[in-house]
Amino acid sequence: MTTPVTTPERLTRSTTPGPTLLHRREVSETGIVHLGLGNFHRAHQAVHTAAALEAEDGPWGILGVASRSAAVADALRAQDLRYSVLEISPEGSRVSVPAVHTGVLVAAQDPAAVIDAVAAARIVTLTVTEHGYTIDPRTGSLALDHPGVRADLAGGAPQTTLGQIVRGLQRRLRAGGAPITVMSCANLIENGNTTARLVGEFVAALPAAERAELEPYLAHVAFPNSMVDRIVPATTDAYRAEAARLLGVRDEVPVPAEPFSMWAIEDDFAAGKPAWERGGARFTIDVAGYELLKLRLLNGTHSLIAYPGALAGCDTIPQSSARSAIRAAADTVLREDYLPTVPVRADVDLEEYVAQLFTRWSNSALGHRTRQVASDGSVKLAQRVPEPALHHLAAGRMPHGLALTVAAYLCCIAPPAGFDAGPHAAAMSDPARERLAPFACRPTTEFVAAALGAGLLGTELADHLGFRARVAELVDLLVRHGADAAARELTLTEEAA
Repeated sequence: MTTPVTTPERLTRSTTPGPTLLHRREVSETGIVHLGLGNFHRAHQAVHTAAALEAEDGPWGILGVASRSAAVADALRAQDLRYSVLEISPEGSRVSVPAVHTGVLVAAQDPAAVIDAVAAARIVTLTVTEHGYTIDPRTGSLALDHPGVRADLAGGAPQTTLGQIVRGLQRRLRAGGAPITVMSCANLIENGNTTARLVGEFVAALPAAERAELEPYLAHVAFPNSMVDRIVPATTDAYRAEAARLLGVRDEVPVPAEPFSMWAIEDDFAAGKPAWERGGARFTIDVAGYELLKLRLLNGTHSLIAYPGALAGCDTIPQSSARSAIRAAADTVLREDYLPTVPVRADVDLEEYVAQLFTRWSNSALGHRTRQVASDGSVKLAQRVPEPALHHLAAGRMPHGLALTVAAYLCCIAPPAGFDAGPHAAAMSDPARERLAPFACRPTTEFVAAALGAGLLGTELADHLGFRARVAELVDLLVRHGADAAARELTLTEEAA
């Protein structure tokens, strides 16, 4: 006789195991609207907010807004807005349930509701991808020729993040509402200042009457800078199974994450804030110090692990960082190219921080995928590579690790003719892929010149003949001899310098 297979109950308010809750308050009032209902938000800001609510009550429920896909929103609705965070390390797994969301929306389905929500919020936070800010990579300004931006400026239902924010602020202003806080939680340099500038550029492009209406109001909206740091891979069936094992109930949308989490926030809020400092966040006047430390040492080095690793056939970051040549190259780019451009804060033990980074990159239980880290590189590298590269070039030194990062990126996203970059590179998403692909059939020096000249890293670096030549040399080395050989050559070059 066959024993029937039983499916565990689904995670809901009534089936949530009590010990897994990060707080036990009734969260009924929405104070925060978050644009970007992805894994990172649910494993980072939501977790810190839950910890803050455990320490101190407040009207800080979160309305999460997905951009286009309804998959997560639908799953959360079916689970009474509950989901779990699965902290994974080689030592074992731990599960928790934040329980801070008061609702979910999908912007593409109900843009009017998103505007209403922004207009009613005290804080609007956002974690959209870097290209979700609709920045023109050639100028760093708002991409006024972007179809979504053009449609939003014309007054249609907002398609872009900036459009949603501006139209929400406009509605709030017209209803007599006081200014609020808009806080970016993205991996952008001076993300608050950048968001404020882009919002201002959007408003400046509106018709004169709307511009005159909004500009005085914007002067009182707060745009604090922040630095966020947690490795959060994509959800897989294996993570769903592990969450179900630990919860005893089924969660369709668990979020895997590393145990480490950091959040540094500029203390500049227009309408109050949760007690995030009691939930592990740091309020500081020097977000830039934390930001550069993370953007360059963590994110920049992460890219050098991801692109050559993918070319070497590595599916995950731990697999890539376990290759001795790539690990040595990562240490080299961190110490020789990035670190000299980062003012390390006095409260940071540098060697401990670096050791912690390599431990995080080696978390084989988490298995962060190279394709996830490497996706959207045309936007990410523009934030990480040009300033440090130009710093070294001005001093007469070639930043070999940064050149290898760019060369490996090009080989992944626009593989030279006849070169098979492999399945992990092919799976990377990048808005510049179609733009760069036609250049790949050219001789290497012309290919690199055309790719960099297409606005990839700004005009100043693209015009530097020495840097272009070094990138071209490394593209040829990657194509002919592979990622490990290119990584070893980098290390030997630095040792000989």
